[in-house]
Amino acid sequence: VFHGRILARRPVGQETRYEVEVKARYRQRFPLVSREYLWVPSTCGCPELSEGGEYLLMARRHVNHEHTLNRILLQEHGYARPWTPREARLVREAARHC
Repeated sequence: VFHGRILARRPVGQETRYEVEVKARYRQRFPLVSREYLWVPSTCGCPELSEGGEYLLMARRHVNHEHTLNRILLQEHGYARPWTPREARLVREAARHC
């Protein structure tokens, strides 16, 4: 779970790749750097993430069976909400209990 700002959006094949500035990390099961690519397995725009927008994103690490692909995946109906201080507070509080 992290707070990120969308820098760019690019369709790649049948997927969408977002370049994201990671602003804050709330729950970290794998390391994130200040800029990451976030992949969505469709080109339909679901979830809708606009360039310049800031979001609270719940993504997972995706490693393929051959271990040749390691990336951050936001599932098509994954958790992506516009970032607000209230959302950040709720996530920080939940992270203490989980």
